[in-house]
Amino acid sequence: MGKKKILIADDEERIVKLVSDFLNASGYETVCAADGKEALDIFNNDGDIDLCIIDIMMPEIDGWEVTRKIRKNSDIPIIMLSARAEEFDLLTGFESGIDEYVTKPFSPAVLVKRVEALLKRAAGQPLSEEQPKKGLVIDNGAFTAFVDDLPLELTLKEFELLSYLYENAGRVLTRDQLLNAIWGYDYLGDSRTVDSHIARLRTKLGDFGASHLKTIYGMGYKLEP
Repeated sequence: MGKKKILIADDEERIVKLVSDFLNASGYETVCAADGKEALDIFNNDGDIDLCIIDIMMPEIDGWEVTRKIRKNSDIPIIMLSARAEEFDLLTGFESGIDEYVTKPFSPAVLVKRVEALLKRAAGQPLSEEQPKKGLVIDNGAFTAFVDDLPLELTLKEFELLSYLYENAGRVLTRDQLLNAIWGYDYLGDSRTVDSHIARLRTKLGDFGASHLKTIYGMGYKLEP
């Protein structure tokens, strides 16, 4: 079986290159377009496109219209990219026929995982050939984290903080220890920065965060194994 072919349409050249490089490294073939008209021309003339990643705001024809035109003849998976996450954009995107909506800035590694999941779903395959990995899994090389096999959308500092807690699971870490490890000794802020980041992490971790990311009052924080 040949490589799956992904169409990437975005007028930001650096975004196209970033996404294309990650997909190519993951075993996919990519074709790229810098505007909506070029995207439709490629799609209509290439019968082997397996999935589309389309930006909303593009010259010539916007992403919504590109999606509508593709949907007239095809039900392939479509991921829409946008710098905005307003309700109107979300609703318009899904009404146009998209399958996923990804807000910039995004993690390319997580986007690749979403591509993989959509292609498996479209082929009627199980989302994972292995048993889902339970609990927290961190990939420091790709700067990605998962809870029960679901990717987490984390900022760089949130990821670094979670990774440090993970490496020291079971230990109580003081606010000063976390400040020095993540923000550095020359950081001029105070320990409330740690508190706010921990609060956001606990929210993003959901049930896992509520049960495993503990506040040790008067001391600091601990991630339970």
